[in-house]
Amino acid sequence: MLSTEECDAIEANCLRTFEEAFVTARANIEERKVSGSRPPLLKSWQGMKDRFEFSKTQETGLSESAVLSLGDKLSHVPADFNIHRGLRRVMDSKKKAFDSKSGIDWASAEALAFGSLLLEGTHVRLSGQDVERGTFSHRHAVLHDQENESKYVPLQNLSDTQSAFAIYNSNLSEYGVLGFELGYSLQNPNSLVLWEAQFGDFANTAQVIIDQFIASGEQKWLRQSGLVLLLPHGYEGQGPEHSSARLERFLIMSDEDAAIVPDSKGGKESMQIQRSNWQIVNVTTPANYFHCLRRQIKRDFRKPLIVFSPKSLLRHPQVRPRLGRQECISRC
Repeated sequence: MLSTEECDAIEANCLRTFEEAFVTARANIEERKVSGSRPPLLKSWQGMKDRFEFSKTQETGLSESAVLSLGDKLSHVPADFNIHRGLRRVMDSKKKAFDSKSGIDWASAEALAFGSLLLEGTHVRLSGQDVERGTFSHRHAVLHDQENESKYVPLQNLSDTQSAFAIYNSNLSEYGVLGFELGYSLQNPNSLVLWEAQFGDFANTAQVIIDQFIASGEQKWLRQSGLVLLLPHGYEGQGPEHSSARLERFLIMSDEDAAIVPDSKGGKESMQIQRSNWQIVNVTTPANYFHCLRRQIKRDFRKPLIVFSPKSLLRHPQVRPRLGRQECISRC
């Protein structure tokens, strides 16, 4: 138990720290007004461009050989690992898709994006309610042994030199978990940090984080974030709270002035994404999703990414790409 004197000392120290930081911040602002310089970046953010520095489009594709090598590891289950027979069919189907170079579904494309980034040295972190399995039982990132309850995570078994892959089923606090992941994304731009709502509608209890911090953080505090929000949605008859991630609400908050659209011409004038507060995508194919995730890291600037994803297209055969075709993951 702390004494009254100890509590007073802690409070005084905190107030002194805050006051010193405030004075320093005011001095930096006045100095920048005179010199025209921009605020210094955290050490981990050195090299990242701001919203006024032109950034070229980066390559996001993978070679066919890299895709097939990854696919072999992602569809592998150890011989002595006893998974559910239904999940065995899923893994066998995944392996067949890679072997035939066709029919790569949503979850496989996501795993390819994650896996390729891990092998390239990027830490990948995903949290949310039921993310290990996926809201619609499509991801299966964590396999469970039916006899001894041990776990096997293919994305953690790609290479001895890969970066860390972290995936966590969170508690039922969208506000708390999303706020934590936002803070995580602010610390290191070289980590792909994702939060997934169990259903897109469930982002409603995290609105304070979305409105006050994610949508406006760069404008207010000059801090970039590459945080990815995955919002499963779709008007597919699932009833209240399960049918829409409210795309229109995010679009309303997309720019500072709805009457002004950033120039989207070619060359250095094409900076629409850099000068927006975030990017919103409604991806409809696994290939779209794959490139979208890799682009978050390949860019030399960071923007929050809001991903609206369907339910009926997660396994639809007509949206699954083939390797080598224009829409495929082996192309940019």
